[in-house]
Amino acid sequence: MMDHSIKGKVVLVAGGAKNLGGLIARDLARQGAGAVAIHYNSAATEAAARETLVAVQTAGAEAALFQADLTGGAAVKGLFADVVTRFGRPDIAVNTVGKVLKKPIVETTEAEYDEMAAVNAKSAFLFIREAGRQLADNGKLVTLVTSLLGAFTPFYATYAGTKAAVEHFTRAAAKEFGARGISVNAVGPGPMDTPFFYPAEGQDAVAYHRTAAALSAFSKTGLTDIEDVVPFIRFLVSDGWWMTGQTVLINGGYTTK
Repeated sequence: MMDHSIKGKVVLVAGGAKNLGGLIARDLARQGAGAVAIHYNSAATEAAARETLVAVQTAGAEAALFQADLTGGAAVKGLFADVVTRFGRPDIAVNTVGKVLKKPIVETTEAEYDEMAAVNAKSAFLFIREAGRQLADNGKLVTLVTSLLGAFTPFYATYAGTKAAVEHFTRAAAKEFGARGISVNAVGPGPMDTPFFYPAEGQDAVAYHRTAAALSAFSKTGLTDIEDVVPFIRFLVSDGWWMTGQTVLINGGYTTK
């Protein structure tokens, strides 16, 4: 019988320095992961990554930091190679990397589109591709997308559009990797109470989002709290292994597909 527990497993969290990624790294360490590889993008997030490193080690797991810009294939390949060298093949890989842009289509520049496509779609594809090569048999792979995939709304064309590509990557990868027992899923949180959310939104928009979900009144912020997303990640990379090729929206009833 396949072992789907987290205990003793090697975990890679891309974008694992802070916010949701940092909490996922901490949580999986508390669940008994043997080693947690914490990826961060640049010097801007290095200090937060070091705080997460200490928290993971305090929880009892081995841990190490890995810096890379995941919009390039060589960097993604190098990240996985470095993790394999340090800890062995990862059993669990979670990619939380993403970038948001709220802007009308007619005002969006080609350079902005290219950056959004690189961060949200290309890096996700490269991560999934390398995970397919390097994950251990019966591994688990999760990519963060957005609940806007279930929305009918203006101004987020490049954000939702480039994340939408990940749905198709996920389905294809689930079929292709399934012969090795690897499950592949995408998770789309609603608007989250993190610094990632607020710069793109005005006060009126924030007020709307705080009341838009069916369960908003029962959230401490009205938004999706990262603490409410982590249990779903934990489930998908353990006992929820039978779910694969799916996009799961975790948003308290904010949008649905």
